[in-house]
Amino acid sequence: MFCHLRPVRRLCLEKICPHWFLSSRTLSGAEAINALRPFYFAVHPDFFGQHPREREVNENSLKRLSVYLENLQKPGFKSLKPTQLTFYVRETEQNSSEGQEPFSTSGFRAVKFTLHTRDLLSTVLYILNSCSLSVEHIQSSNTNVRPQPLKEAKRMPDRPIKWDKSYYHFTGFKDPHEDPEQVSRMETTLTWQRSWGVAHRCSQLQSLGRLAQQNLETLKNAKGCRVIFTDRSGVSAVGHVMLGTMDVHHHWTKLFERLPSYFDLQRRLMLLEDQISYLLGGIQVVYIEELQPVLTLEEYYSLLDVFHNRLLKNRVPFHPRSLRGLQMILNSDRYAPSLHELGHFNIPSLCDPANLHWFILTKAQQARDNMKRKEELKVIENELIQASTKKFSLEKFYKEPSVSSIQMVDCCKRLLEQSLPYLQGMHLCISHFYSVMQDGDLCIPWNWKDGEAIK
Repeated sequence: MFCHLRPVRRLCLEKICPHWFLSSRTLSGAEAINALRPFYFAVHPDFFGQHPREREVNENSLKRLSVYLENLQKPGFKSLKPTQLTFYVRETEQNSSEGQEPFSTSGFRAVKFTLHTRDLLSTVLYILNSCSLSVEHIQSSNTNVRPQPLKEAKRMPDRPIKWDKSYYHFTGFKDPHEDPEQVSRMETTLTWQRSWGVAHRCSQLQSLGRLAQQNLETLKNAKGCRVIFTDRSGVSAVGHVMLGTMDVHHHWTKLFERLPSYFDLQRRLMLLEDQISYLLGGIQVVYIEELQPVLTLEEYYSLLDVFHNRLLKNRVPFHPRSLRGLQMILNSDRYAPSLHELGHFNIPSLCDPANLHWFILTKAQQARDNMKRKEELKVIENELIQASTKKFSLEKFYKEPSVSSIQMVDCCKRLLEQSLPYLQGMHLCISHFYSVMQDGDLCIPWNWKDGEAIK
């Protein structure tokens, strides 16, 4: 699990890869999938089970749309034939009050539009606007692609929506409000699963640099992704590209070539999460790297699929949207559901639906209380981190992911009672043991004891 590993190290690909890799700010395949999530949720055939004709129309249109999006991502394409699509759009929270056409008594309406766009960003905007869906979640940092206004489209908002911090945590995207300048030039980020030595990290970067020189077109598929040097190659459950440090260039090349198909799988995975949420009263399905085993995209999709099929066979009577605001993680190593101290439910994929229904309903209020307490702790934790950084004049102060907010708060409170002038200018990491990293960061356990901290 990543929670037992060192904090990741980041490096802009601009340092080792050609200029084309970061030369323009357009939507990547992964970003386009996420931006179209409200659309997929509104038109997915699985929600039209009682309307076979509309279901078939949406299935066929989605297939044609998928081909169109894949062609847009192919290197060197010049133009695409205009593609006319028809979708039946369900009434959702986003379009229930803004739809320009009335919904039928069945709760959906027909939308027809023709795709004639030349890039992912303008395509995504055109689709969302045509279906009267919000475009506020698309960041306005796409400066090099400026699609023409659509006659039938709604006016674009003057500023993007500011997402909650949890959105960036669970999706892995960079929060533009933290460091706008850094975000604008760091579209693709390199990280390490653990703190290998400097020589080892340099060797990995040199290998990726050689691959970039030999396969320029292939590496374009990774634009906008987070690339992690780790123990095995593949794509993680949250969409990060994993490069196994023991694999040869051939394995890395094959992975980069297959990324477009992974983007399609990621889209289907998001739909599965939405469908599970729909069946469970609006509870959000999340994947927390620090608290779950490291799964590939294929492994996590399989886990979700098994759980989804069990829910379909044994419908549980949750009131629609009654559990909005709550979260759950899905796992395969438990036999009974549980409630985590941070407020999310731990649900086994083979859990009995009847027991699941009873457990969630009886624990829902406690879950909300735990989540509220978690947010309060996070505020206190950030304040104590800032106070500690200032008091000891630290260059950097952080914790390992496996250290909880409760542990960090306890650690900081006791640190602030100490006089530690020799920490000035240092990098201090709160961990579970004493150590000094090769790059000079000092690690101390969160439950350090008097006398040990000054050794």
